[in-house]
Amino acid sequence: MRPVKEKTIKPLSKLGPAAPSAAPRAPGLPEPALAAQAMARVLQPLARLMIDHGLQLPSMVELLKNELVREATATFGLADKGSSDSRIALLTGVHRKDVKRLREAPVSASTAVPLVPVAASVVARWISEPRFLNADQSARPLARTPGRSGVGEPDFTTLVAEVSRDVGARAVLDELARLGVVELQDDGYVALKTSAFVPHEGLDESFHFLATNVSEHLAAAVHNLAPDRQGPLMLEQSAFSQDLSAEQAAQLQQQARRLWASSLRQFLQTATVAEQRSQADTGPKHRVRFGVYFHDALQATPEPPPELRPAAKPAAKKRSQDKRKPAP
Repeated sequence: MRPVKEKTIKPLSKLGPAAPSAAPRAPGLPEPALAAQAMARVLQPLARLMIDHGLQLPSMVELLKNELVREATATFGLADKGSSDSRIALLTGVHRKDVKRLREAPVSASTAVPLVPVAASVVARWISEPRFLNADQSARPLARTPGRSGVGEPDFTTLVAEVSRDVGARAVLDELARLGVVELQDDGYVALKTSAFVPHEGLDESFHFLATNVSEHLAAAVHNLAPDRQGPLMLEQSAFSQDLSAEQAAQLQQQARRLWASSLRQFLQTATVAEQRSQADTGPKHRVRFGVYFHDALQATPEPPPELRPAAKPAAKKRSQDKRKPAP
């Protein structure tokens, strides 16, 4: 048996080491060149999303203009004065006529799916509250209604009521069943099929989580790189491994899922206590998001060094043709 070479897992830096520069960078100043390099990388999967779902450049340019104007208005306004159209045009590069048009346009209704936050919160409470767990910390099946449960046993209707009284338990159950998150058993119990809210069906829900998860992940990284950052750095790290076979990459993904399931349960239990302790606090309230991702892709094959490249075959010489004039 050959000894197995240990693979070193290194933390992944956000942008990689900066290229050496003759002029030192002043702290707190924007870095447009570095930001452009990072944006080019970030835009690669967004370009794939656009092509996959039929989004063409003109509509995306309009979206970008709108978000530039909105962010400049909300974040970079002058104290007690707000921001004029000219100032926003100067900050963003959007033409002043477009700035005026976008600021005067009615705000579009939110495209978020109303049931998604409630359904996700129900699953989160289900896998974190000890009353809803088995001895091995797995989610226990719940009776659909209090009448079907045993004495002292929790039920699904009570679970939903503890999360929200604005949405009925039946509506939440139907939504979770439609998404493939729960299974309705013949004995009148509801079983959770997965320890995380990962809809198997429903593009609306999948796009909702794409928007919230990716935007807030990116917002954490943007906060850390802000020239005028206020407050401490936010957690935004990852680890990577390379030169893996397909089988080993698949095994690492399964291990990542196991680690996330354990971390998710612990975090939600801690968050439940934190929410209860925050109820008496009358100060400003915060919201947090803690997540994970796993990405697997084929590794680019590096070019061999020149000394190992096969020698090029010499080009065949063309036979010269006799251009003498034919005899009369």
